[in-house]
Amino acid sequence: MDIFTLHRGTAPLFVSLPHDGTAVQDAIATRMTPAAQRVPDTDWHVSRLYAFARELGASIIVPKYSRYVVDLNRPSDDVSLYPGQNTTGLCPIVQFSGEKIYRPEQEPTPGEIAQRVEKYWRPYHHALAAEIARIKAAHSRVVLWEGHSIRSVVPFLFEGHLPDFNLGTANGASCSPDLQRRLAGVLEEQRKYTFVVNGRFKGGYITRHYGDPANGVDAIQLELAQCNYMDEDSFAYDETKALQVQAAIRRLLVAALSNS
Repeated sequence: MDIFTLHRGTAPLFVSLPHDGTAVQDAIATRMTPAAQRVPDTDWHVSRLYAFARELGASIIVPKYSRYVVDLNRPSDDVSLYPGQNTTGLCPIVQFSGEKIYRPEQEPTPGEIAQRVEKYWRPYHHALAAEIARIKAAHSRVVLWEGHSIRSVVPFLFEGHLPDFNLGTANGASCSPDLQRRLAGVLEEQRKYTFVVNGRFKGGYITRHYGDPANGVDAIQLELAQCNYMDEDSFAYDETKALQVQAAIRRLLVAALSNS
């Protein structure tokens, strides 16, 4: 079954894009509301934004299915990543707008959730772990880069307008202090985009689970405000804006690959 695509690169850089998928099986989609069937909470176009990373030698993994099927960036036991704050779960039942995803009495049962975990979540994570191990064996280190994006204004999740670039390192636990300083320095050198380090988005399950800087695995999440490269209502890609965002991401990835 075509669950994800994996491009194996030659550099110690692995780009994971767990919310890029848009597919929803008919058996699930017919139970969803018309608004949810548009899968509005997709990290739209991030695989297009990060396509250039192949030129840097990066490995890239991209899922086929929507986070509405199963959220690959949540723990399989669905423990909240942000206790006390609004968030969405392993098999979400509410959209980022706070609206329901499913029609009445059509939400997934515990048994169905377990099936989705086995069918979609575990294969993605097995591939993640295997590729991290392969890269680390070849280079003695690996930078796991979690590429994400979200609407710039989502009152259900955060107040006000999200900064343009949101770096998350689990409050410094998922990557080395030196790497975090280098990445923050890259953002400090530019004036076009606002940014924050470990703000509302500190890194999801993948960043927190796989990041192990003491053993050569640095994990970083970058959450982009979508207004900087697309139309947030129609979901249309804006090539002119996107080229500028790509240039900024490239500088971050180059810094991540640097040993000094």
